[in-house]
Amino acid sequence: MKRALAVVSALATVLGALWLPAPALAATVRPALLINRDFPDPDVSRFGGTYYAYSTNSGPNVPVATAPEASGPWTVRGDALPQLGAWASGGLTWAPDVSQRADGRYLLYYTARSQAAGRQCIGAALATAPLGPFQPVGTAPLVCNAGEGGDIDPASFVDADGRHYLLYKDDGNAIGQPTSIWLQPVAADGLTFQGGRIELLRNDRSEEAGVIEAPVLVRRASQYVLFYSGGSYGNSGYHTSYAVSPTLTGRYVKAYRPLITTGTVDGAVNGPGGADIDAVGGNVFLHGWLATGSRGMYRADLGWANDYPVVRGSRVRTEAERGTLHNARVRTNAVNASQAAVAAYIDYADSWVDLSVYVPRAGSYTVHVAYAAGYGDAQHTMTVNGGTQLVVNYPNTGWDSYRQVPVDVTMNAGWNTIRLQHRSRWAELDYIEVA
Repeated sequence: MKRALAVVSALATVLGALWLPAPALAATVRPALLINRDFPDPDVSRFGGTYYAYSTNSGPNVPVATAPEASGPWTVRGDALPQLGAWASGGLTWAPDVSQRADGRYLLYYTARSQAAGRQCIGAALATAPLGPFQPVGTAPLVCNAGEGGDIDPASFVDADGRHYLLYKDDGNAIGQPTSIWLQPVAADGLTFQGGRIELLRNDRSEEAGVIEAPVLVRRASQYVLFYSGGSYGNSGYHTSYAVSPTLTGRYVKAYRPLITTGTVDGAVNGPGGADIDAVGGNVFLHGWLATGSRGMYRADLGWANDYPVVRGSRVRTEAERGTLHNARVRTNAVNASQAAVAAYIDYADSWVDLSVYVPRAGSYTVHVAYAAGYGDAQHTMTVNGGTQLVVNYPNTGWDSYRQVPVDVTMNAGWNTIRLQHRSRWAELDYIEVA
């Protein structure tokens, strides 16, 4: 890698003389464990000022918990669905969804094993209070297609025009077939189907391991955002991702990288999935594997960057070459770099890269800077929104050999500008990840 020897300018000398060590900062806030016991596939809603969470069976058919705030404290209350529908057998009651209808009653969708089909199918129940007890509706499941492996993971959605929908996943992976997420129009009662179902999404990525499930749909001003889980159940590869579409029925385009993985939260949650979205309150609830072998319920802050979701504590990558470069330029033949391009030639006192990043809450965050330094150890000066200068140290790696260094910073809620400016010797920037 050709590097011209730089003469230390008077400006660089002044910058170095003015810099003082910054006080130690706290690292980023990771997703918080709220229910430290088996409480998987949480569905969380706020009714009458109280938060209610419902989960896949762990003893009771539908465990229910309550809290005064999204962050807790949470108390597990008992079984919201003490009796299953006559069509169902017990022990496999999965992924409930509770919503309130216009008539004031509460509608519960749930998944259970159909005695007739021998597959997981979707049923419904009603109650006059969110704690239940919910009473099963009808003598048959709402959705039960044995030929596609059964159907699971129901979720309700009401669009801005007041139309109601049921989302669910066919269980194709149970019989070695692809899995899809479906949208079924329903009447306001949530029980009467209106027309045929529409396929929104299908598994087609290697990291999904043949599985997409747990759909949750949110409408934003510019697009619909369909959250889903993917990956192998039971291990750290299980994750939460999303896809977007300008219209309700698609075409939905999957995010370039999953939203929450074991890696993006640096192991704070193992196999983060089964998520539910509280878009109004700015919360995402999800489960993760505990040391006991069960799945506890976690919560993290949720924000929206131009109608794309951002979760606090989960790394979001911003490519350095897409930033604003001053007296520097993009190198596009960086074969070992993310997307094969880097911000390079950041060689002079007035060379810098500005990157815009969005965070959902004000507070502490960790910026992970991916770099390569080829002629000895190098340094950049980092500022956030033009504030306190921090020195970023880059141990020598060799050119085209990229590593990360963490820097703890404080950011404002919303958009922030991170500047990385030349300080000593030479380094190229691949990307930053902000958790």
